[in-house]
Amino acid sequence: MRRREFITLIGGTAAAWPLAARGQSALPVIGFLRDTPLADATHLVAAFRQGLKEAGFIEGQNVMVEYRSAEHQPHRLPALVADLVRQQVALIVGNTPSALAAKSATTTVPIVFVTGGDPVMQGFVASLNRPGGNATGVSFLTSASGTKRLELVRQLMPKPAAIAMLVDVNPNLPQAESERRDVQAAARAIGQELIVLEAGSDRDIEAAFATSTQRGAGALFVGTGSFLYSRRARLVALAAQHRIPTIYVLREFVTAGGLMSYGTSITDAYRLAGVYAGRILKGEKPADLPVQQSTKFAFLINLGTAKALGLEIPDKLLALADEVIE
Repeated sequence: MRRREFITLIGGTAAAWPLAARGQSALPVIGFLRDTPLADATHLVAAFRQGLKEAGFIEGQNVMVEYRSAEHQPHRLPALVADLVRQQVALIVGNTPSALAAKSATTTVPIVFVTGGDPVMQGFVASLNRPGGNATGVSFLTSASGTKRLELVRQLMPKPAAIAMLVDVNPNLPQAESERRDVQAAARAIGQELIVLEAGSDRDIEAAFATSTQRGAGALFVGTGSFLYSRRARLVALAAQHRIPTIYVLREFVTAGGLMSYGTSITDAYRLAGVYAGRILKGEKPADLPVQQSTKFAFLINLGTAKALGLEIPDKLLALADEVIE
C-alpha cells in the first residue's frame, strides 16, 4: 500500500502538470534524495510540499521536483547525486546520508539537509547560526527526548521491573551514545534498573529480545539510530512476539504496529526544509540561513497493539497523546 500511495502521490501531481510546464526548462528543479525508499516517505513528501507552498512554490506550477532513492543501498548515493548535479538542479534536499553524499560531491549546488544529529559535528556547517557554505537545513535531535521516553514507558508497567534499552552502536552516530548516557543517568536518579543492550546487526536484535525476556524486563526502550529505524518492521514484530511493551522515538514505528513513540516530529522538520528550499529558490544563500531546530514533539499510542498485548493504557497517558491509532 505504501508504494502505491507514493506512486499515486507523485503520479497524480505529474498528471496535473500542464504539458507546457513539463517541457518548460525555465522552471527550477529541486532534487529530493533519500537513502531509504520513497514509498516509506509519503508523509514527508507531503510535508515538504506544504513547506514549499508556504514559501510560495507549488510543484508542477512554478517548481519541479526530481525524486531519487538509494533503496537502502547507500553506495548508490554518489551516483544519484552526480545525476542530479548533471541535471543542474537548483538545490538538493536530503536526509543525513543523502545530504552528506551531496556535500562531498559539490560545493556550489545549495543543499538543504534534514538530520537527527548535530550538523556541526557531522560536517554540514561551520556553525548553526552561520553555516558558511553551500548547506543549511533542519536538525531534530532525537536523543533529546530519551529521558521523557523512559518516563512514559515506566507508566505502562503493571509492576516495578527492569527496563531494557536497545542502543544503536553505529560509530557515526554520536547522538545514540549521548542518548544512552542521558537515559542511564535518569534511570540511576530514580532507582530504575536499566539493561543496556547494543545492536549493530540483525543477530544483535534477536539476541537483545531473548536477553530482555530472560532477565524479566517489563518494557523495552528502543533508542535512536538509522540502523534501528531501518529494522523497524522486525523490531515491532519481535516486540509483539515477546509481548513486551515498547517505546520508540519516531511515529513510523507506531504506524508499523509499534506500541508508543515520543520524539521530535520529522514531518515538521520536512515542512521547515520545504520553507528553506523556497527561500533559496528566491535567491537567499544557504551560508546566510541559520540551521533551524525542529522543536515540535509528538507522542503516539497504538491502541490496537495495546489490546493485543493485553495492556490497559492509563488515562493520563491517553490524555497526553498527540495521536491515538485505534
